[in-house]
Amino acid sequence: METPPRHESRNRLEMCRQALEANGFEAFVSATPAEAGDLVIGEILPRLEAKSFSWGDSLTMQATGILDKLLVRPGLEVIRTFEPGVERGEVIERRRRALLVDLFLTGSNAVTEGGQLVNLDMVANRVAAIAFGPKRVIIFAGRNKIVPSLEAAMDRVRELAAPANAMRHAFATPCARTGCCHDCDSPQRICNTWTITEKSFPRGRVTVILIDQDLGL
Repeated sequence: METPPRHESRNRLEMCRQALEANGFEAFVSATPAEAGDLVIGEILPRLEAKSFSWGDSLTMQATGILDKLLVRPGLEVIRTFEPGVERGEVIERRRRALLVDLFLTGSNAVTEGGQLVNLDMVANRVAAIAFGPKRVIIFAGRNKIVPSLEAAMDRVRELAAPANAMRHAFATPCARTGCCHDCDSPQRICNTWTITEKSFPRGRVTVILIDQDLGL
């Protein structure tokens, strides 16, 4: 029997899933990151007929183990946009090519209870792929990413996700030192392009897998 907090968490995830579905997203709830990865491999990928894939920066996606499985999958072209030792110009070129893959994987900075995705990028390759380009997009989001409203989503990104990501990448920004947003003009500013994805168009192009754990930033 589920404890009350666990039951409440599952109910919130299910309500968010239903809101996402109403907004044209394909949406699922998984109990663990591993279950989310298995869902992609066993159920979603076989019907996509994907021949190429790439991904955007996401700790939640990495926690699912999906990359290890896809990188060794026969017949699937990989565009690596985070390969160590590759010069910056080539990295940007690969990120441009990644906008034309069959399948793009990433996370979301926030998901509203009303079924909207809210994201903020430095380079904008991740948010560009979510908005348009790849034939299909799969987004992984832990329960900690779910917020009540668009205002709460933007607050979460500015005050929590962006400073934490700046710290993770060792960027020379004020927020990396203080842990809070300064709306800075740093050359390494991580907050450049917002996207609010109200609905998936075409319907079902974007799949969101909600995971019943606190994951990512």
